[in-house]
Amino acid sequence: MNALLVTLLAPVAGALALAMLRPLRWAGWLNTAVSAATFAASVVLAWTVAEAGEVAGLSFRVDAFNVYLVVLTAFVGLTTSIFSRPYMRHVCDTGLTSERGMRIYHAMYQAFMFTMLLALTTDNLGVLWVAVEGATLATVLLVSLYRTPEAVEAAWKYFVLCGVGIALALFGTVLTYFAAQQVVGDPAEGLTWSVLFQQARALEPSVMGLAFVFLLVGYGTKVGLVPMHQWLPDAHSEGPTPMSAVLSGLLLNVALYAVVRLKMLVDGSLAATDAPHLAGDLLMGFGLLSFLVAGLFLHRQRDIKRMFSYSSIEHMGLMTFAFGLGGPLATFGALLHMLVHSLTKSAIFVTVGHATHLAGTQTIDKIRGLIRTQPAVGWALLFGVAAIAGFPPFGVFTSEFLLLTATMQSQPWLTMALLSGLAIAFAGLFRHLHPMVYGPAPEGQRPVSANMLPVVIHLGLVLWLGLSIPAFLAGWLDRATQLITGAHLL
Repeated sequence: MNALLVTLLAPVAGALALAMLRPLRWAGWLNTAVSAATFAASVVLAWTVAEAGEVAGLSFRVDAFNVYLVVLTAFVGLTTSIFSRPYMRHVCDTGLTSERGMRIYHAMYQAFMFTMLLALTTDNLGVLWVAVEGATLATVLLVSLYRTPEAVEAAWKYFVLCGVGIALALFGTVLTYFAAQQVVGDPAEGLTWSVLFQQARALEPSVMGLAFVFLLVGYGTKVGLVPMHQWLPDAHSEGPTPMSAVLSGLLLNVALYAVVRLKMLVDGSLAATDAPHLAGDLLMGFGLLSFLVAGLFLHRQRDIKRMFSYSSIEHMGLMTFAFGLGGPLATFGALLHMLVHSLTKSAIFVTVGHATHLAGTQTIDKIRGLIRTQPAVGWALLFGVAAIAGFPPFGVFTSEFLLLTATMQSQPWLTMALLSGLAIAFAGLFRHLHPMVYGPAPEGQRPVSANMLPVVIHLGLVLWLGLSIPAFLAGWLDRATQLITGAHLL
């Protein structure tokens, strides 16, 4: 429990300190130090959960499902803060933001980390809703940081769409509480997930089915599911690149985690009805639609950050589809895909940040010859796109192969749709990648200072996970699979 408290309180203390810190040159270092403390505490927490099975108390609950997401969130937060320090210093020096903006950025970065960690560790569905809404408020300030008309418009679009979505999620949470009052003796435990999970079969099926529709649309807006995805490309393209890395690599995972937790309740409630797979069918429908539509939109992009935001929508759709498909193999593959996608996509956005500084623009047609101008950035972008496109031996290939195998086993008629979506996304990424990496370098383009350490670490881990999944990680994912589906894969 001490490790859990440190994991949650470190970013809170960091946000307050960074909001008041005056010598700007220390802000980046303090942000990194706080992120390192959070990651260290999360590792201790994971060790405790591995020994005890779970950590529970004070309305918090950490088990095999969320503990690896807590470690992943803290780890990506740390590596992104390492990239963020020199990157945001450059942004400030070029006049894109002021010193006041820098204080807002660093404070909101840690506030954002806190809200995500709170959402992952809470055992209360009401606190989960508050935490996800808090993440929206923190990232709205980050999206609008540059204060350009486009950035302000993107922030308002993000705030309005996600505000409507989170309002629908609130109504779904209220319906869940209403169903719980009929079976839970203590009203104070009406939103406690662990209590509801034990009583899931006694919850009113019609109410829980209706609640899940609202919850899926609400939290699905934060996941970026089509057609509620319109905020995501704008937020990525107009906000600071480090924000894009944590937004795509972490926040989308947190929203999907909330949906899966709620699906577990609904599956139990509907188990004895005529529509026991309602929640899974809805997830499969939204997931497959998002996967295919995002793959097609990859071909139309002219902004590099918007292109990779559609790639995030595509992969979140694939994970949503897998969780809806259910079964140990699909669930294990989805959990692995959450991990490798977060590592790969955050590495890509770090590389994209350096590439846009090098070219002076986010326009794809003007980013050319990266390997000739700055080989480290060019090769990193090439390997990152190869990884996210599912090339072997990267970990994304492993998780996608598991998902494809699970689909052929349980829903073979959807196999061609998945293969077509993967092929379309592959073509969309590589038609833009080739000239950016291998094309002739523009005259006068000079190398920039690039911190490639986070990229090397992330892509190295993704390669490792493609070659061999460590036993401790496989055990975590297997226990999470058993918790979600009731069956072990390994």
